Amino acid sequence: MGVQKNGQACRRCGTCCEKGGPAFHREDKALIEEGVIRTRYLFTIRKGEKVRDSLTNTLITANAEFIKIKGRPPAWTCCFYDAFEKSCDVYENRPLECRSLTCWDTTEIRRIYDRNRLTRKDLLQNIQGLWSLIADHEQRCSYAKMSRAVAGLQGSSPKSAVKAVMKMVRYDMELRDLVVQKGGVASDMTDFLFGRPFTATLAMYGYTVKTVNGKYSLVRV
Repeated sequence: MGVQKNGQACRRCGTCCEKGGPAFHREDKALIEEGVIRTRYLFTIRKGEKVRDSLTNTLITANAEFIKIKGRPPAWTCCFYDAFEKSCDVYENRPLECRSLTCWDTTEIRRIYDRNRLTRKDLLQNIQGLWSLIADHEQRCSYAKMSRAVAGLQGSSPKSAVKAVMKMVRYDMELRDLVVQKGGVASDMTDFLFGRPFTATLAMYGYTVKTVNGKYSLVRV
């Protein structure tokens, strides 16, 4: 760290890293394909999902899919940031957004921020069996469908809406279990392959899923 531009230098305060990992762009594709940054450290933000915008530090609805580096629980801090050493574990191979960001002049990061973002299709479309599962999951469990189902909870047929919501939640959970148990996929890969589970993201609609006597139920937060 400690990059210099226009006579100014990074103070290595870590603020940018603590706001979350960067999104990937097509310029970063080789970092993933060559295994420099492994997919177990990535997750997918799907279209329609609420996500914290790193530039404005506000919650927005994603208008397109993109891939990010995971944060370290319970905060959003990039998993490659070493807070003790004030350093980055992948600094020499950091993604485009990290190379473009200087906190004293955000011109470059704003220029590239939402352009040419990398998607799962860019990386996985040629893996036919796997890509078919991802495409099927996206078709059955899109955030557009979930949003309509959740809206129906306040409508004239709330029981039907609950059924629709829980059908997607169960499929989402069962598919993740299937690829782990039958497909040999590491459990920490599923957030990259299928995005974050509905059990984690339903809170953006004001709901959560709880287990009662071995059965799942939808509960208002």
